[in-house]
Amino acid sequence: MKILGVIPARFGSTRFPGKPLVKIAGKPLLQWVIEGAKTSRRLSDVWVATDHAEIMALAQRCGAHAVMTESDLPSGSDRVWEAIRNQACDVALNIQGDEPLLTGELLDALAEPFLTDPNLEMATLGRPLGPGDLESKSTAKIVLNHRQEAIYFSRFPIPFSRVDAKQLPHVCCKHIGLYAYRKDFLQRFCACGPVDLEKAESLEQLRALYLGARIRVVAVDHDSWGVDTPEDVAKIEAIIQTGRGHGRTK
Repeated sequence: MKILGVIPARFGSTRFPGKPLVKIAGKPLLQWVIEGAKTSRRLSDVWVATDHAEIMALAQRCGAHAVMTESDLPSGSDRVWEAIRNQACDVALNIQGDEPLLTGELLDALAEPFLTDPNLEMATLGRPLGPGDLESKSTAKIVLNHRQEAIYFSRFPIPFSRVDAKQLPHVCCKHIGLYAYRKDFLQRFCACGPVDLEKAESLEQLRALYLGARIRVVAVDHDSWGVDTPEDVAKIEAIIQTGRGHGRTK
């Protein structure tokens, strides 16, 4: 099975323009992500999909394939599809370009379900809820079925009823926003375009559920340490200095 890892790396981030090029502990953010992805045992290749010549040159210096894509694509998934549409592959991993603590072990865990389930269309990662996660609207939550597949995603506290969801670890978990798609499903996903359900929650993975896809949720211990604003750089550097942030599967 050929599995490609694709890192969407757009220059014009609203909150942090030029983010892939910013230095973190002496190395550009994108370099951290590429080096982490390259430790994967399952990926056949690592690609960077960008809209900026300097980012493209950095990717190539770091040993990744790079492809130029349009600036105005509606999502990272669309950028991944533009990168791989003419490539021979079975599965594509959408690797967040702003997570410098990403590890190959996490990507291998994300890819693993496709090796044993030929009908699986999509997979993502989840971890146990921590203090404040259920109530936080900046944290996406996943409700699961008995097969560890997603029933629903929301930034609101779900499920919210007489029982505290934190007491039901097999029912709800925190979403870690890495995705794997079988190539033919990614084509269908991008061809559909945004649907009302995903617009209501501002979560593109709801489009996959709307289309009837099964999304396997792989349980991991890793938390999500992304760089969203310039202030996050110091936080990530502190984590790097203390040696925390290494992803592990459960």
